Amino acid sequence: MFDLPDWTFEFHGHHCPFMPIGFRMGTLAMENLGVGRSLNHEMHVFSEMGIGHPQGCMQDGIMSATGATFGKGMIEKLNYGKVAAAFWYPGKPDAIRISLKNEFQDKLSPHEFFRYRRQGVEPSEVPDEVKRDIIDIVLNASDEELFNITILQGFEYSPVKGSFSKAKCESCGEYVFERYLRVKDEKRVCIPCSGRTVEEQVVHLPNVSMP
Repeated sequence: MFDLPDWTFEFHGHHCPFMPIGFRMGTLAMENLGVGRSLNHEMHVFSEMGIGHPQGCMQDGIMSATGATFGKGMIEKLNYGKVAAAFWYPGKPDAIRISLKNEFQDKLSPHEFFRYRRQGVEPSEVPDEVKRDIIDIVLNASDEELFNITILQGFEYSPVKGSFSKAKCESCGEYVFERYLRVKDEKRVCIPCSGRTVEEQVVHLPNVSMP
């Protein structure tokens, strides 16, 4: 059985199968890339999840395993709606993409846990024995049963350079980091005061053949 630290459930907030799946996904990525847990700003993760998916819990597992957190700006969502993620580490020639196999998702789908979830029952309210059973299924599965692994050869990514430079918005007066300042009526203003939206950095994963 895979040894999952208890603190990961405390961090996540409830017991469910997809946080452990994410932890195993992140662990497998580190093993394949030959790296350890990121203490600073090393590994970057591109989650293919979107919003409104219970499977999004995997992202807390990925962060717990790898140290690539939203707070450090090291994980972002591509909003593909897939239980998959790409992992990039500076200095490595290739990135790696890991996805949860369709067959394993099909194996989990009939489980009683999801009957509760489809009825709107929150994970923390699902009976403990039901949660333990589905989590054990995840932890007892082999990596080969769980995941497809694809090498993203020559994957290139340029992280946004960190900066401590900030200035006051000339409209609302609040500090804003300079890369987010916009010009409106010849004034340097924050994005809300400019009436514009945030221009997101777009990451395109290369086309790959799925196993």
